[in-house]
Amino acid sequence: QVQLVESGGGLVQAGGSLRLSCAASGRSISTYAMGWFRQAPGKEREFVAVISWQGHSTNYADSVKGRFTISRDNAKNTVYLQLNSLKPEDTAVYYCNADRAPFNGPLSFTPRGDWGQGTQVTVSS
Repeated sequence: QVQLVESGGGLVQAGGSLRLSCAASGRSISTYAMGWFRQAPGKEREFVAVISWQGHSTNYADSVKGRFTISRDNAKNTVYLQLNSLKPEDTAVYYCNADRAPFNGPLSFTPRGDWGQGTQVTVSS
């Protein structure tokens, strides 16, 4: 069973940047698409970005397209999310998750049922 630990969140002013990391342990995630999600207070968890298992394909929510970049380093068993041009509405707890099945593309990504602790991103205006 894979364990995922998110880190890199913090408090930043609007227009600033952060880089989130998702470190996996327990088994390799190299054959699994990986995604980032976020949950703001009082709202449902929502999709942010996904990357294919090979890292060749990505997909983003419209609200973050052009500002966020997902990437992965399979040798380090880690996935990243670069957050640029942050807005107050980006404030949320950010979570990563692996696809339920290996070798899927980003458009067929379905996250596993269990989630980690996430990392808090707070953007001040």
